[in-house]
Amino acid sequence: KPDLIDFISYPYEWSFSQIKDAALTTLKIQKTALDHGMILKDASAYNIQFKKGSPIFIDTLSFEIYEEGMPWFAYRQFCQHFLAPLALISYKDARFNNMLKNFLDGIPLDLASSILPVRTKFNLSLLMHIHFHAKQQVKYSDKQINTKNLKMSKKSLLALIENLETTINKLTWHPKGTEWGDYYNFTNYTDDAFNYKKSLVEKFLAKTDTKILWDLGANIGVFSRIASKKGIKTIAFDIDPVAVEKNYLLSKENKETMILPLIMDLTNPSPALGWNNEERDSFAQRGNPDTIFALALIHHLAISNNIPLVYLARLFSGLTKNLIIEFVPKSDSQVQKLLSTRKDIFHDYNLESFEKVFAAYFRIVEKAKIECTERTLYLMERLG
Repeated sequence: KPDLIDFISYPYEWSFSQIKDAALTTLKIQKTALDHGMILKDASAYNIQFKKGSPIFIDTLSFEIYEEGMPWFAYRQFCQHFLAPLALISYKDARFNNMLKNFLDGIPLDLASSILPVRTKFNLSLLMHIHFHAKQQVKYSDKQINTKNLKMSKKSLLALIENLETTINKLTWHPKGTEWGDYYNFTNYTDDAFNYKKSLVEKFLAKTDTKILWDLGANIGVFSRIASKKGIKTIAFDIDPVAVEKNYLLSKENKETMILPLIMDLTNPSPALGWNNEERDSFAQRGNPDTIFALALIHHLAISNNIPLVYLARLFSGLTKNLIIEFVPKSDSQVQKLLSTRKDIFHDYNLESFEKVFAAYFRIVEKAKIECTERTLYLMERLG
């Protein structure tokens, strides 16, 4: 009997190393299948999910009997779903992963070939798997090909898979410092204040019966780990691919099985996609967490993105029963930084308005000032 996946994630929410690990898992499955006289008839990234910190293959219907001389018909799909986005991130920019939202069957190879720098044509593997592969696709796009005439020895098939493995293993991405990836190097917390905040979060969390938690704006997962170390299944969302990459690598290094870092922009979360908008569920459709962390988050949403407090309260109340949320006032240096480049039109952004707005959706169970700061931490419980 299959285990349930706690949270279904999609490739456009994965960091570079998550895509890379998913690609290598797919190739490992393909080699294992060949050892047992079978082959993968498709190689979709959606056949992979993350469970207990590791990628697993979930689509048993992808296997079919291997016949001698059969080529790997999923080769194009593998290159589009895995190799193209990895190469684009490695050689260009991490944000190219967002293209997977528009191309659910992977990034077209002719498009990837046109974007990748010229120097990738001197990489024999990328030349073969992306650039030459793209030209062949274009060349034969309007021709009828009899697949019965396509032959490939098992030795050549294994060589192709092993070359793909080598190619992907050599692709690297070194996350450079970003505002969020290096957030904790520039925070305005003193060590004492930061440790006190962690103790408050742990105290508030202990007052809930939480089995699944979403940490919104998790950064590299400092507070996510307070939950995951207690055996709580934790999804750590952040907008910054650098922060998510660091979080994933840290989780992998420490063998933390209860935390799943994912890329998510709360101002533009993953929508329902595919046929009739039903193939891929939206962010909100995929879970019902017992508790949400919204720490050092709402000032970015309310001030940087002009989202009214009532919209935030409504969003959180539609997602969770318990909310651990931090209010950061205008007097805080981080908010002053946000306001330094724009006119202050946020007249209702204050503690009184915050409590009044959220009181329509939540009951304030407990609140506490974070020592050595002007910030306030709340534990709230949804009404009704």
